[in-house]
Parts: sequence; C-alpha cells; structure tokens
Amino acid sequence: MGKALIIGAGGVASVVVHKCCQNPDVFEEICIASRTIEKCNALKAKLDGGRTKIQTAQVDADDTQQVINLIEQFKPDVVINVALPYQDLSIMDACLATRVHYLDTANYEPPEVPKFEYKWQWAYKERYEKAGITAVLGCGFDPGVTGVFSAYAQKHYFDEIHTIDILDANAGDHGYPFATNFNPEINIREVTAKGRYYENGKWVETEPLEIKRVYDFPEIGPKNIYLLYHEELESLAVNIKGVKKIRFWMTFSDNYLTHLRVLQNVGMTSIEPIEFEGKMIQPIQFLKAVLPDPATLGPRTKGKTNIGCIFQGVKDGKPRTYYVYNVCDHQECYREVGSQAISYTTGVPAMIGAMMIMKGIWKKPGVYNVEEFDPDPFMAELNRCGLPWKEDFSPTLLD
Repeated sequence: MGKALIIGAGGVASVVVHKCCQNPDVFEEICIASRTIEKCNALKAKLDGGRTKIQTAQVDADDTQQVINLIEQFKPDVVINVALPYQDLSIMDACLATRVHYLDTANYEPPEVPKFEYKWQWAYKERYEKAGITAVLGCGFDPGVTGVFSAYAQKHYFDEIHTIDILDANAGDHGYPFATNFNPEINIREVTAKGRYYENGKWVETEPLEIKRVYDFPEIGPKNIYLLYHEELESLAVNIKGVKKIRFWMTFSDNYLTHLRVLQNVGMTSIEPIEFEGKMIQPIQFLKAVLPDPATLGPRTKGKTNIGCIFQGVKDGKPRTYYVYNVCDHQECYREVGSQAISYTTGVPAMIGAMMIMKGIWKKPGVYNVEEFDPDPFMAELNRCGLPWKEDFSPTLLD
C-alpha cells in the first residue's frame, strides 16, 4: 500500500517498527531515521527479511532542512514522529514543505518550559488544510487511545457525556530502586508539574500530586492514584461536546515518590542550567544519563498496565456510566516485540493511526486530535493488533 518514515529509534519507535512489519500489506516499505543510526541499523537487523522493506537513515530532527531532504529522498506517504516532543514543530514544518501526512504521540513542548499545550501545533491547522495534508496529534495511548475511547463512548453510548476520568495504572515491577518507564526528562517534568483539571468551562489548578485516591483496577487491584495534568484534557474539553468535568489520574508507588522527592530536594530534577566543570548542564539531563535507559527495562519488568476511561452522562434521558479499558502484560509485550508495556501501549496506536491515514480512513486536510475521527475502525484494529479493550457498564466511580 505505501511507505512510512519513522523518526526515532527508542522504545516506542521499536514497537512501531515491529508492528509495521506485522502489517506488510499496508506498510510495504519503512525508513527508520534517528540521530543515532546504529540504533536504526540494530532494529533493521532484527526485522529484515520479512515482506516489509526496511531502510535506515541518520537525521537530526531539530533541523527541518535535514528532515525535508530525507522526506524528498525516501518519498513516504506518512511521517510517524516518535522522536522527542521538542522536535514536533521542526518535523511538522518539514511535512508541510513536502506535503506529506504527519502523526505524533505527544504534543510539542518548548525545551525551556515544562508546558503541555496544543496551541503551537493547532496553529498549523490552516497551513495543513491549504497543503491538502493531514496531521494527527497525540496518537499514543494517553493521549491517543483515551481520545478514541471518548469518541467511541460519545458515538455509541451517550447523548451527553458529563464527566470523563482517565485512569492510567502501571503495576509493573522492574526491580530497580528507581527508574522511569519512558524518557526520564519528560516523565519527571510531567509528575513534578502542577495538577490541573477541567470543570464547568474553567481549569482548576492543584499542587503537584495534591489530590490522591485509591482505585481498585480490574486485573491489577487497589492502587494509589494521583491527579495530574495531561495534554489530552485540553483537546477533549474542546472536542467532546457538553462535557462538564475531565480529570486524569496516574498510579505511583510510595517508593517512586520518595525517590522523586529526594531528587527534587537536592535539585536533580531542575531544568535550570548550572555550571559544572566549565560546562553548562541541566541537572535533569545528567539524571537521565545515570538512570537506567527505559528501553532496557523490558526483560526485567513483570506485571500489567491498565489504562482506560470512566464516563458518566445521559442516554435517552437516563443516567449512564461506562468504563472502557485495556490491560496489557509487560512480559507478553516483551516476548512479542522486545519492549515493556509502556512502550507497547504507545507504539501500537501510533502504527494504527498511520494505518488509518494510509488507508484513507482518517484523511482530511488540517490538524486534528484523534477524537475528531471515526473511532470504530481504530477500535477494531486495537483488538486485532494486541491491545484488546474491555467494557464495564457499572464501574466504581471516583468522587
């Protein structure tokens, strides 16, 4: 059917590559590109020989011209951006210049300010419309599948959705005293930022990890969950009509939070550059260098993740609740693609989103979040591609 350029070669990119190769009728040819070509070549060596042809390339995704040159050389139908969120705009610019469809899993973040906002990418809407190309934003799990779940609930089960609670639980154990399951810099910035939730047309701000509940998750059991701000709240507040309240919750163990508090107290999570031996460094980048690489956690991680959404609203004048979620097993993911469930739950939806674009199902000029498309074909692919979902019409509700 076509060609995909995959930018990035970390844990999530590895899953995307594996999954593209499992769908050779759609992904006839892929190019894996990263600043570190050795990582791309290692992925190619692992998967070469199947029906999907694999190329590799070296590219600095911060440099729009380099990305343009690579696109012109490889001529992909879609660019799957699984690099860093700091590189979203340079890659979007390259797609605009070459008129190629774009997809990512996380919204743009300016390196110097920990902000999770869509405004920079939404600003491309008109230019993408004029160029006749599609950009799909935030097509991982959260954001991503959580938006598809919301669109699915809205389409099939509700006349009005009033509240959405997104619950992200990771009950995996990697055996290290402290490690992050994805890029430490992004992970720590997310957790240490102030919490925010949407209520009655306004944003309510909380102190970091101030609001805590305990939730009993299917297949995982009771876990401490904390209210965080997460970027899909911003798009769901715009795109799910009539919604009054949206919150995002994530599990953290006491051990994780204790380590994080200590690292914060000694300044190791700061993004303010300091001088060290004549060089300016960000403490958080040094911390990233000494922590275990998330890509190495796969063989060690045991347990499951459970990510889903609880909806409350009205259907035919009657109150209704609906919980849709996925449970993913770290070890099963590792056996299939050599990655743990955090990378798997992000990488599989990125491949499905690219498939939706290439098949013409999610193709309309402009810049969109996933909940603005028809959720049904995507939901069907989740079941087929390793992220089956389950439903509950009488879940325990959060107060």
